[in-house]
Amino acid sequence: MADVSAPDFSVLDGKRVLLVISGGIAAYKCLELIRRLKERGVRVRAVLTDSAQQFVTPLSVAALSEEKVYTDLFSLTDESEMGHIRLSREADLVVVAPASADILARMAAGMANDLATTALLATDKPVMVVPAMNVMMWGNPATQANVRTLEQRGVRRLGPAAGDMACGEVGSGRMVEPAEILAAIAGFFAEGAAPKPLAGRRAVVTSGPTHEPIDPVRYIANRSSGKQGHAVAAALAALGADVTLISGPVTLADPPGVRVVRVETAAEMLAASLAAVQTPAGPADIAVCAAAVADWRVATAAGDKVKKGPDGPPTLALAENPDILATLSQPGPRRPRLVVGFAAETRDVLTYAAAKLAKKGCDWIVANDVATGTGTFGGDDNQVHLLRRDAAPEAWPRLSKTAVAQRLAQAIADTFDPSATATSEAV
Repeated sequence: MADVSAPDFSVLDGKRVLLVISGGIAAYKCLELIRRLKERGVRVRAVLTDSAQQFVTPLSVAALSEEKVYTDLFSLTDESEMGHIRLSREADLVVVAPASADILARMAAGMANDLATTALLATDKPVMVVPAMNVMMWGNPATQANVRTLEQRGVRRLGPAAGDMACGEVGSGRMVEPAEILAAIAGFFAEGAAPKPLAGRRAVVTSGPTHEPIDPVRYIANRSSGKQGHAVAAALAALGADVTLISGPVTLADPPGVRVVRVETAAEMLAASLAAVQTPAGPADIAVCAAAVADWRVATAAGDKVKKGPDGPPTLALAENPDILATLSQPGPRRPRLVVGFAAETRDVLTYAAAKLAKKGCDWIVANDVATGTGTFGGDDNQVHLLRRDAAPEAWPRLSKTAVAQRLAQAIADTFDPSATATSEAV
């Protein structure tokens, strides 16, 4: 969720905001938001959906914004003068407020069936959504799934707030007040203006499972969804790192601002990791091995599908896969300054994680319990311990995987002195 602490509003002067207003009684609050933005030097262009025009008129929005208001995707005049591509990209930030359940669903699905959703799909600028809807609509699993999808793609969310609603019900679903939205927008621009603690640092992150073929149809794999590793890559990039994500087979969208290399097997992941870490420009500063790499592979995969036979299931001869974390942790001039591993355990989590930290030669281990019933594999939350060399384990509370990633990225940033060089000794 976006930070709504009061920043320096001077960062707003000269900024450009595209405000997408969707249908809902909360649309009236956008008139106050436009006024406040204009007072602080923001140029506001607005797009109104058909539903939004049932609550506020283009004339009132135009009077306050002092700009043409856009409503029709197929207006030939608007397309010749502006065009939805230019409209979506000639802004520093796109804000959807109120963001109804309908527009959130259409954004998550990648639809482009009106001007608002077409502009949102075509934009290359950051997007912030400010949800507003009935409490039951907000709590519906479909809406929550859509919000998670958008957040995984880098969309920022502000609210909703809890309280009385126009429909007479009470609960979460109220659009936050214009002052809070204004503060969040200012906070976004202040964040962008602030120095990034990992600027100039290079990071390599592994994520997801590996698939080790038995034959062209079957494979050996772990249950990893890649959500935690992808979130770590996004969090490091948000702090300014140049991030390469080595991803096994997942169904997730690529994190924003991250270079992605897709692999299938452990051998491919090792080769890609070494290529990303050991470049002619020198070693990467950070390596985070969050992937759930299969420990074993079939020694000789069949070229054709293995068929059932009268003698029962075939015997599979297994071979050990390369140890990516141990390989990247080996001492030498090409070792990243900080190497972080993950330990997915089902019992005695701290004991096994401490042993892994000692054995692999890495600097940190992030230990998480993936036992049946925890919901860690494939879920959206995680509870971890951070183990560092010569330090007591840190027990973190149960957090979303995004929050775990942000906390880990900040801990990584805190280990790098701004005056340190990329070739400093391992911490």
